[in-house]
Amino acid sequence: MNLSTMFLVAAMTFALTFSLMPLFIGYFQLKKIDGQQMHEDVKQHLQKAGTPTMGGVVFLVAILLITTLSGWFMKLFTTHTFILLFIILLYGILGFLDDFLKIFKHKNEGLKAKQKLVGQIIGAVIFFWVYQGEDFSNQLNWFGTQLHLGWFYAIFLVFWLVGFSNAVNLTDGIDGLASILVVISLSCYGVIAVHQKQYDVLLVIVSSIGSLVGFFGFNHKPAKIFMGDVGSLALGGLLATISILLHQEWTLLLIGIIYVLETSSVMLQVASFKLFGRRIFAMSPIHHHFELGGFSGRGKPWTEWQVDFLFWAVGIAAGALTLFILY
Repeated sequence: MNLSTMFLVAAMTFALTFSLMPLFIGYFQLKKIDGQQMHEDVKQHLQKAGTPTMGGVVFLVAILLITTLSGWFMKLFTTHTFILLFIILLYGILGFLDDFLKIFKHKNEGLKAKQKLVGQIIGAVIFFWVYQGEDFSNQLNWFGTQLHLGWFYAIFLVFWLVGFSNAVNLTDGIDGLASILVVISLSCYGVIAVHQKQYDVLLVIVSSIGSLVGFFGFNHKPAKIFMGDVGSLALGGLLATISILLHQEWTLLLIGIIYVLETSSVMLQVASFKLFGRRIFAMSPIHHHFELGGFSGRGKPWTEWQVDFLFWAVGIAAGALTLFILY
């Protein structure tokens, strides 16, 4: 898989996403479908109320279609390719159902947390079953140490997929943040895939990058559309699966440091309020904390672009550090 081939795959998913997205946005506007609801505590977001969402449908379709066709044509449709597309599809369907219930059925909570969790676990279990069928290793690469987990690897796999799919979902809170962060993360894994000569995994990575760049053209501030849970859950599951298939599981903690911080901020906020009756952050996830002026809540509010650039810079630095450690 040479450079020109990779560029062509990325260009195709970019073109398909970029050309279909206006039609998707236009459908929401034509049917006057209520879009994303905004949190009242973040005043600068209130003007976004009603913005179309579920844009993840478009870029996921582009990834699934182009990757499948390219995989068959280039003879790269392997078990790895199947697993990655399966996770994208299943987690995307879970997110779609959640968004659909919120937007079209006006059920504020969407899917119940237990329903979503069961679906995520089922996907992880199927992944493990296929993984075992191909005699893949049950060793966990934990910061360079190979841990022989046996069947306990299934527990780790479930935790990893569920955890990071929800982590990316939490990160998707301001215009353009999650889409470019995932592009940065995927780019790092693309380098690792090239070093390992896992071109089937690289195919999915390149396809996803092209599609997300196309989506960003409509998702940057001021966003014309949001990706919705259909996009964020699928992308989180994709990153977790890639780290496993490349047998570099630990790297997602560093490459995905922003997702870890976003999730940790929510957990700390909830724990602090329940135990001590007070909040650590002005608001969680932590990107809202910066928007509201920091720990005192009286500092100068950050713009979305400022938060974006800071978090993207941290993601780039963390990715570069990961590659430096590995190579």
